[in-house]
Amino acid sequence: MTAASAQLPISPVKSKREPRRWLSAPGLAYLILVTQIPFVLTIYYSFRGWNLLRPESNKFVGMRNYARTLGNPDFYRILWNTVVLTMSVVAITLLLGLLFSLLLNRSFRGRNLTRTMLISPFLVMPVVTAVLWKNVLLDPVFGFSAFIFNLFGAPAVDLLAQYPMTSVVVIVSWQWTPFVMLILLAGLQSLPESAVEAASIDGAGGLTMFRYIVLPHLRSFIEIAILLEMIFVLNVFGVIFVTTSGGPGIATTNLPYEIFKEAFSRWNVGKASALGVFAVILANIVVLIFLRVLRRSQEEGVL
Repeated sequence: MTAASAQLPISPVKSKREPRRWLSAPGLAYLILVTQIPFVLTIYYSFRGWNLLRPESNKFVGMRNYARTLGNPDFYRILWNTVVLTMSVVAITLLLGLLFSLLLNRSFRGRNLTRTMLISPFLVMPVVTAVLWKNVLLDPVFGFSAFIFNLFGAPAVDLLAQYPMTSVVVIVSWQWTPFVMLILLAGLQSLPESAVEAASIDGAGGLTMFRYIVLPHLRSFIEIAILLEMIFVLNVFGVIFVTTSGGPGIATTNLPYEIFKEAFSRWNVGKASALGVFAVILANIVVLIFLRVLRRSQEEGVL
């Protein structure tokens, strides 16, 4: 090393990398602004007895909103409806999405057209989906279901009235199956062909290959699909609002719809905020349970 080169200033690497730490600051600040601040305000209003029909009622009431919510028997039925709807939709869409992704992962004539048709339900707005199913498919007089019943000589059945929760589950599953299918199809297309060819050479059959190669490879994609779908399905509102309005009675009322009724029908901001806090708690509990089930399945070698 010469004397000239020894005198050259050497800039530390840390100084170059220091500004990179702040590149995510705007996105993080925006995330806090649109998620955490509204949640803090929800907690704040949950401790107040504010009813918009009585402006003077905006005062601190402590845990009264929570106590009244927990003391209402309908609240537990609504919780159960929310869990049943979420679990049913996730299970059905996971099964159908896996089957459709395995189908589209194979080469056959018309695959692009089939893929487009299977993706199209996810591109329809939830309210439009609900209107389509209510008036075109499930209408007991002019709907396609009435045509099928009459075709077999049976009287038409009002499925939304007699089987409301099943009908809502079918509608939401129809809408969200393409979402799961796309995620699992991306996972299948990332599976190395060398692993599949090696298993075929070793004499592995279709079920064996699916059990020990395809399914373990899809584990992370299944987790992503379940977590994302669960968050969205827990917030289903438009389909219930258009098709059943939470009825008959509260047979299809979930937490988001109950929050809507409390806030915009009864104008009780305090109780609606308390229900919103319960909805966040329920979402975290359900997600944690699913994560534990998936982790345990991984440890036992099921996935």
